[in-house]
Amino acid sequence: MPNKVTIWKIRNSNPLRKSYVNNNIKPDELDALIKITVEMSKYLYPYIREILKSKENNQENSVIYNDFSKRFIELINERFNKDSIRVKKLLNQDENDETIIKSLITLSFCISNQGYQKLKNLLFDF
Repeated sequence: MPNKVTIWKIRNSNPLRKSYVNNNIKPDELDALIKITVEMSKYLYPYIREILKSKENNQENSVIYNDFSKRFIELINERFNKDSIRVKKLLNQDENDETIIKSLITLSFCISNQGYQKLKNLLFDF
């Protein structure tokens, strides 16, 4: 990616966003986004791990997971198109927890040396 503006433009290719622009993402741009995601997951791994642990041990550390879940929903409300059925599913608390956990587990698997390939395979199998 040459600069942050390019990343911002590609980010707006997400059809769930309010500011959706119908652009096709080029294969090299997709690879770059996957690499950025993998690197960020490595950086955030201690926090991801703490959130997942707090979900397991609900009585002791539920504050961490609840804060994360609350912020996740706030970001969706702020940036995504709430008229979309898929976004409504994300905002539904019953389905939301499962989505959050799956996303965090996926990101935690990306920290290995083969993280890029794992995430790429997961996205193409989706």
